[in-house]
Amino acid sequence: MSTVELTKENFDEIVSGNDFVLIDFWAEWCGPCKQFGPVFERSSEKHGDLVFAKVNTEKEPELAAAFDISSIPTLMIVRQNIAVFAQPGALPEAALEDVIGQARALDMDEVRASVAEAQAQQAQGRSGEQAQGE
Repeated sequence: MSTVELTKENFDEIVSGNDFVLIDFWAEWCGPCKQFGPVFERSSEKHGDLVFAKVNTEKEPELAAAFDISSIPTLMIVRQNIAVFAQPGALPEAALEDVIGQARALDMDEVRASVAEAQAQQAQGRSGEQAQGE
């Protein structure tokens, strides 16, 4: 399967409409991005059940900013609308395959529970700060 180009126009549709999306944030001028590109493409051919997508940070600066991308290439994995992995740097093929395997093995019910717990703790922290400020 070839990779999909993500833009601000199709991002939500593609990421929300698929359970498992790997996103490569890259730019044409970036040497490490050029090294990682073929690795990403080969992996997309091995994993036809997953969506492999690329965000050109030069053409889509809003998407790069929305995800706080400060270094490229950055690989992000989104499962069921939750970013479960994000790391800058060009991964070797074996490392990419390992990351995909780990992301596949995640228990998404546990991940959702963990996210909900973290959000509840943040909300408690904010309400505590507000109470102290009054």
